[in-house]
Amino acid sequence: MAEKMIFLSSDKDYYEEEIVEYTYYSGFAVSQKQKSIRSLHDSIKKKYPDKSVLEISTKSESVEGIKCSAFNLPFYHVELGEKRHIENVFQSSKKFEYGGPYHDLLNVSPKDAKGDERLANSGQLICFELYGKEWPLFPKTMFYDWIYITALKQNMHLAEQLLQYDIFTDIEFNHKRSLNCQARAAAIFVSLCKRGMLEEKTCSPEAFRSIYDVEDEEQLSLF
Repeated sequence: MAEKMIFLSSDKDYYEEEIVEYTYYSGFAVSQKQKSIRSLHDSIKKKYPDKSVLEISTKSESVEGIKCSAFNLPFYHVELGEKRHIENVFQSSKKFEYGGPYHDLLNVSPKDAKGDERLANSGQLICFELYGKEWPLFPKTMFYDWIYITALKQNMHLAEQLLQYDIFTDIEFNHKRSLNCQARAAAIFVSLCKRGMLEEKTCSPEAFRSIYDVEDEEQLSLF
């Protein structure tokens, strides 16, 4: 059995994380990924029979799950006056000891942006920078969650479909190696909407920061 972290929208906190065991089907084919997704969702439904589950990734079997992937979800970039994918905005906002932000990553494919060798060869990540404003590395997933939720606000016709779901998964996310996850951001978005706090908590970085446990400031080099 394999393990996968899942994300639940919550009335108690803004999101909850849980590890679920499921059967993993090896292979890079989409069909194999979708077998793993079905197994994961079957395990979730055994524990939460009354909850609805959505896979958010390019491997999802749901149209809304594919459209909400960071490789597909558009973010309106104010300075450009154009839309770019979430992945491009995130990777192009990284500022390192010896380089960045690499704004040219806004104009390549999401896959190329994520795999650009400069992101691994520019020293320590020191912050994120967007529209000339620097975002700190902590809380650890704040910047990614903010740009993802901002993109959902810009695409409310799609975002409203997420309100039908309670639990979100991302079959590609490995919680042992990565921090940022589109499924987590989706869970936060749904919780904020259900609590009527979406605008209040996303009006500024300071307001958004308040949804996290800000006491956990240990740095992890996993971006």
